[in-house]
Amino acid sequence: MPSTLVHVAVGGLVGAALLGDRFTPRAIAVVLVAAAVPDLDSFLAPVIAGAHRSALHTLVLPALLGAAVYADGHRDRSWLRKHWGANAPYVAGVAVVALLAGGILPDMVTNGVNALWPLHDQFYTVDGELKLSTTEGIVQTFVDLSPTPEETSRPSTTDNTRYSTGADPTPWQEDQGPVERVFPLVTAGWQLMLVGISATTVSVRSWQTRGR
Repeated sequence: MPSTLVHVAVGGLVGAALLGDRFTPRAIAVVLVAAAVPDLDSFLAPVIAGAHRSALHTLVLPALLGAAVYADGHRDRSWLRKHWGANAPYVAGVAVVALLAGGILPDMVTNGVNALWPLHDQFYTVDGELKLSTTEGIVQTFVDLSPTPEETSRPSTTDNTRYSTGADPTPWQEDQGPVERVFPLVTAGWQLMLVGISATTVSVRSWQTRGR
């Protein structure tokens, strides 16, 4: 699964692309932090069963935050503008996009997230392929329309789904003494490439805005 560093890397690309002339060290820092926020629910897992990939990985979170930022930005007396400056609503909006695109979606396509928690308790994974075949035409496996046998149709919920993390390495076991806690940084070549591209892009954008 993607590490927090990979989430932050995606957030960096989102910030570099969307901040435009509002790009500042403080603005990109806010965006990077927002992309890392969903992974904080891994620290809730030891005390709240099934919290990881549920509590802060739900699509309800960016929807509520986005609505709040939009409403505040269209007020005559914006709280964000008053406390953080004229560009604050826009930067906050980009941060919400980074939270979604960097913090939640990479996990949704890797092992899944509890996308509508707490409104609906079920983990969803977007996985498959789309290809053009000379014999079969366009083939996609993202949406499976074939009937599912009842015995294998039990959905994944917080009651039966746990993810091993550095904060909770043995989610199904009682405390059995010291265990290795692993907090991965990059676990595949494409992740290393993504982190490198993001770091370079953010660094170049920061250099371009120096002295502005």
